[in-house]
Amino acid sequence: MSNPDLHDIARIRDRRTRSISPENPDGRVGGGGRATEGTGAASARDLGPGWKISPSVDVAPGETLDLANIEGAGRITHIWITTHTDNWRTLILRAYWDGSDDPAVEVPYGDFFCSGWGVFSQVTSQAIAANPHGGFNSYWPMPFRTAARLTLENTSDVDVRVYFQITYELGEESGEDGYFHAQWRRSNPLADRSTHVLLEGVEGRGHYAGTYIAWGSNSDGWWGEGEIKFYLDGDTDYPTICGTGTEDYFGGAWNFDVPGTGYTEFSTPYLGMPQVLRPDGLYASQQRFGLYRWHLLDPIHFAEGIGRVDIQALGWRSGWRYLPLHDDIASTAIFYLDRPATNRPPAPDADTMEVHLGSGAVPDVGATPPRAPRSEA
Repeated sequence: MSNPDLHDIARIRDRRTRSISPENPDGRVGGGGRATEGTGAASARDLGPGWKISPSVDVAPGETLDLANIEGAGRITHIWITTHTDNWRTLILRAYWDGSDDPAVEVPYGDFFCSGWGVFSQVTSQAIAANPHGGFNSYWPMPFRTAARLTLENTSDVDVRVYFQITYELGEESGEDGYFHAQWRRSNPLADRSTHVLLEGVEGRGHYAGTYIAWGSNSDGWWGEGEIKFYLDGDTDYPTICGTGTEDYFGGAWNFDVPGTGYTEFSTPYLGMPQVLRPDGLYASQQRFGLYRWHLLDPIHFAEGIGRVDIQALGWRSGWRYLPLHDDIASTAIFYLDRPATNRPPAPDADTMEVHLGSGAVPDVGATPPRAPRSEA
């Protein structure tokens, strides 16, 4: 998997860049800005064609929007997308490679962009950037050999307006490049004395590339003493890779607790805890966290498959004994594989994705009514 960086940006490649948006829905050459109808038509009535007539798309309840249908060999290099915060856990992002009927990516929209709780926090990382106010960006390389399809399903009961731009390169791809995969799982609440499973039953050759977790603490006290474990290439009872604690895996230490400050947000190129949602004394009764770890410089390679990746939820009880917790844990596991489809969990639905007001999400009560149509991004 190649990922050009600053040191080789000057190298000329045999590639052609294309971009799909509501203003050029199929990415064709010279196809942008031709719309005569669209969500911006009324605003452009004094200006005419070429003046932001189709900047967005409305997705009806229960409808699945094709964000992109691409033929040929190439790779997606950048995704920018935005919609109202109310929609971050009602939309499902999917990606299909090389004509596969099964999605390689099947993740709630917000979770894919490190924003699982429906509340904005700045994310400044190399793979994902979440910018004010809900401008979501992905720089994960997504190669394909014959075709790519990206979709967005609206599981809510209202229309959703979406603005997006998907940039991709066409050109012969290396046979060594793996297919991009992302899977979502939620334990809510986590069963007693059990672990939360991030990934399970993946067969093939590839590498694990990243983790995002929206972690909701359902009890008082510290929640992150548990270990993450990677069962690779035939591991059964014991894993090849075993972490030492949740905050350790995400690059922090000592409970993320800066003396005098408490939980402290941070966002770096490869790991972070950009979101800490504190109780408000009313409906948001528990603490909620968003954490990511990108294995860009330290991918976890496997030759035969990943039997399981799981994480413990542990706190403390009297006598310095561990306390198994029953937290709300939603994880997005990202990996590259030598095939376009693999075993995956049941698809998310409106109920499994739902964030309750008491789970940290706060409704927008500003001047713009919730779900109001937007005239411009």
